[in-house]
Amino acid sequence: MNIHQILKEAISTSELIKGLEEVRERVAAQSLSPATIKKLEENGNYASDWSKVKVTSGFNPGRVKNSCFYGEVILGKFEEEIEVEKEVSLSSGIYNSTLINCRIGNNTLIKEVRCLANYVVRDRAVLFNLGVISTEKAATFGNGIELPLAIETGGREVKTYAEITVEVAEKLARSRGDKKLLSEYERLIKEYLAKVTSDKGIISEGAVVKNTPKVLSTYIGPYGVIENASTVINVTMLSSKDEPTKISDGAYVKDSILQWSSQVTSLAIVTSSVLTEHSHVERHGKVTDSILGPNSGVGEGEITASLVGPFVGFHHQALLIAAFWPEGKGNVSYGANVGSNHTGKAPDQEIFCGEGVFFGLGCNIKFPSNFRNAPYSLIASVVDALPQKVEFPFSLINTPAHALEGVSPALNEIIPAWVLSDNLYMIRRNEAKYKKRNKAKRSKIIFDILRTEIIDLMIEARRRLLHVKEVKQVYTQEDIPGLGKNYLLEINREKAIETYTFFIRYYALIELKKVLEKNLLEGISPKEILSVSSFDSEGHWEHARQIISKDFPSKDIGELLKTLLRMEEKVSKMVEESKEKDDVRGEKIIDDYSEVHISASDDPFVKETRREVERIRAEIHNLFGKEKKW
Repeated sequence: MNIHQILKEAISTSELIKGLEEVRERVAAQSLSPATIKKLEENGNYASDWSKVKVTSGFNPGRVKNSCFYGEVILGKFEEEIEVEKEVSLSSGIYNSTLINCRIGNNTLIKEVRCLANYVVRDRAVLFNLGVISTEKAATFGNGIELPLAIETGGREVKTYAEITVEVAEKLARSRGDKKLLSEYERLIKEYLAKVTSDKGIISEGAVVKNTPKVLSTYIGPYGVIENASTVINVTMLSSKDEPTKISDGAYVKDSILQWSSQVTSLAIVTSSVLTEHSHVERHGKVTDSILGPNSGVGEGEITASLVGPFVGFHHQALLIAAFWPEGKGNVSYGANVGSNHTGKAPDQEIFCGEGVFFGLGCNIKFPSNFRNAPYSLIASVVDALPQKVEFPFSLINTPAHALEGVSPALNEIIPAWVLSDNLYMIRRNEAKYKKRNKAKRSKIIFDILRTEIIDLMIEARRRLLHVKEVKQVYTQEDIPGLGKNYLLEINREKAIETYTFFIRYYALIELKKVLEKNLLEGISPKEILSVSSFDSEGHWEHARQIISKDFPSKDIGELLKTLLRMEEKVSKMVEESKEKDDVRGEKIIDDYSEVHISASDDPFVKETRREVERIRAEIHNLFGKEKKW
């Protein structure tokens, strides 16, 4: 990633910078004629100096009533009706309002605004029933705020700009030793800030600002909405007609950036933060000193000093402090306390959460912790997790089932690969869900869970499980590195080895099928596909080929495809069986469980998985029809 190039491109293409540059341009406007001034005064209007009030061609004084003008004001023409609520329209114009040093575009509606100062209002914007809406001198609209990501007391600080991404923030926060990178970023941020610093704010075309007592030094992008908010101060709202950004219903937003289609609603609080595209904070949620990734949402919970990646679910009262989680795709359940960053000395500890990690109900995660090499692991309900580093993907960390001789009662039990072996439904469903629900257009999100980086973590985890010095009934971190503050039973070590092996091979055979189909489609003979090194642009096939060479040394393509089909059928069965566990348990506890819950066999995703197997079966049969070519 070339951060310098990314930021330079942001400077050259920024909607915010472009808008503010236009503010500084002169506008063709003419002075008021005596007749027009007389008409305006007859309509109850007042100006401290009418010579400073100018108008554009087509200005209609009949649509300016009971308003006051101070300083330099330019007014556009008002001809059209403007919708202020669904199926409720009013005449464009300026009514019962006070304007100070403003430029007003065509067919805007400004009604019942107590004080509108130092703003450029674009065409067809609506300002209705407002208190003070003004811009202070040298405003930067929430840009350049330094966020203490992951360490609340500082150490991984990142200064913001309107178009910043999770990837850029991750790189900067993790590159503290790269002084050249940080120095160049600081230089470019200063350049960016110089371009966005302005004495006037912008309310862009089609924007709506209603029923809000205070909006200060805020840039509102096209079709952005501020409605029934509490307070909005020093904010950039990037927005568009197709992706409107919204602050509403009692929300408080200060010193922040809201990117396209992000929302802060229902009494939520956002301060000194960035909400990237299609993220949201709602229902009393709080986000402070943080970056929230695309498609992620916070409801009722609290996030502080954290970098949170895409698709993180945070829908209940819970706590996330000092978290470095750029990979996202995880969940923070009700009552989860992922925030023990204060040791009694200073709040200077941090956690690396890891992709897809699920923090269960009421768990308590003590800092420092690192689950980055344990993606898609599940920390069960009410687990008290000690400071630790866990390096086994797809693990379950649970409270001990019983006391074990020689094992500290403070240790939890870990079952590596459990999420794959016993909860595959969750993994496959999440993968499909993220693909379906993604709305981000500017962020690169990788949806495949079984991919090169995660497979490598599984291979390394399997190696450590295999190479124990002594077979024992119970293992700890001293026996197998990467277990963290947990113990592992021998029966679960054996099962984890088997599960990791199955899915490592499964991944490799899927890649074989992909490259075989690609070669046949492009007319390339795949006869030496297994024996000759071949590097695609991302290196996936060579990575998979080496696994196949090691794990299937004597099998030909036909045998490997048949093996893949058997694996697909097993995966489908595993998905259904993991969902069936809910049915079995539920029917034992709830009398009419089967009457009100969809059975596993009828579950839409289980059915989709079966259809997927049939599709792959047909594709493999089609490949066998071309067997002579390989």
